[in-house]
Amino acid sequence: MSCVLFNEYPTRDGKKIVEIQLNAERSLNALTLEMIDLIQPKLDQWKTDDAVVAVLLDSAGEKAFCAGGDVVNLYKSMTGDGDPQFPTDFFTREYILDYTIHTYPKPIICWGHGIVMGGGMGLMNGCSHRIVTEKTHMAMPEVTIGLYPDVGGSWFLNHMPGRTGLFLGLTGNPMNAADALFLGLADRFIAAELRSQMLDGLQAESWDGCAHAATNRVLRDLEQQSQAAFNADSPVQNHYSFIQQITDKDSLPELVEGLLAVDSDDKWINRAQKAISHGSPLAIHIIRRQMEVTKHMSLKQVFESEMILSVQCCKQREFPEGVRALLVDKDGAPQWTYKTVGEVDPAFVDQFFESPWAVNPLASL
Repeated sequence: MSCVLFNEYPTRDGKKIVEIQLNAERSLNALTLEMIDLIQPKLDQWKTDDAVVAVLLDSAGEKAFCAGGDVVNLYKSMTGDGDPQFPTDFFTREYILDYTIHTYPKPIICWGHGIVMGGGMGLMNGCSHRIVTEKTHMAMPEVTIGLYPDVGGSWFLNHMPGRTGLFLGLTGNPMNAADALFLGLADRFIAAELRSQMLDGLQAESWDGCAHAATNRVLRDLEQQSQAAFNADSPVQNHYSFIQQITDKDSLPELVEGLLAVDSDDKWINRAQKAISHGSPLAIHIIRRQMEVTKHMSLKQVFESEMILSVQCCKQREFPEGVRALLVDKDGAPQWTYKTVGEVDPAFVDQFFESPWAVNPLASL
C-alpha cells in the first residue's frame, strides 16, 4: 500500500475536500522523500482546480501525525552507504513542500494528533488551520542528535513569545496542546473523538464564499464542543518568566551554566537540564547562531539559510554521530566534537553557515 493515501470527499454544493493521509504507521509516519514526491504534485494540481475548496492533512494511526524526517537514509548517505547527493535532494524537496504549504492559497487543515516532531512540525506549521488534540505531543529535539530545528523552525521558533523559541530549540522540551496554542504553533483545540464530525461538517458547509471563512465556521463550532476535553495547563506558559530569566545571558556558556545550576524538583526544568547537558555543545552553538541570523529574514530566506545549514551538517561528523548514538547503535553515548559549550570554536561554527553552492537550490522559490 502507498505511503501516502489521497481521498476525495464531495461537499453538498458540488465541490470537494481532498485528504492527504500519511500512511507509514510503523515508522510513526516519518516523512520520506517518496512521501514528499507524492504530495508535492497533488498540491500543485489542486492549487488551480476550482472544484477543490480545502485540503485535509492527517495521518494513519493514533500514535503520531509525523514523528520526523527520513533520518535512516540521511544516515546511510552520511556514512558512505547511500547516495552522497541524497541530503541535498531530500532537503531541497522537503523545504519546497514546506514552503508550498506555508504559501498555499487554499485552506490546509492539519490534524496534529499524537506525536508531531521534526519534519512533522515543518508540515503542520505551514498549514492555515492547525488543530491540536488532547493527545498532541510536540517537540523539536534535534539538539540531542547534533542537529538544529530545521523545516522552518528558524521561522516559527523566532515568532514565539519572548525567548521561548530559543529555549525550546536548545532543550527540545515537549509541548502539549495548551503549549502549542500559547506559542502560536496551533490555531484550535478539537477533541480527538470529533474528527469524523469535522469531516462531516466540512462536507455539509457551503463553499460559495470565502473558503477560509467556511473552514473556520466548522472548526469554531467543534472547538466550542471540545472545551470539556481541553487541559488548559501550559507548562511553557507557566515557566515563561523562568525561560526569560535563564535565556537573558551574555553568552551561551552562561546560559547553559545558569540552567544547570538551578536546584529544582520541577520535572519540566529537570527535563530541560538533562537535554542541554546531554545534547551536542556544537549544536547548541549552531541553534543560537541560526536563531540570530534568521530573526529578520523572510520565509524564503529562512528556508535558503536552512538549506545551507542542513547540508553542511550532513558533511560534518556531529549529526551522524548523534544519529548513531541515539537511533542506530542506541548506546546513548555520543562522542561529541566538543565536550562543553565553552570549548566550541566560533570559527568552526562559521563553516556551517557558508554556502556550498554559487546558487542556492531554493533560489527559485
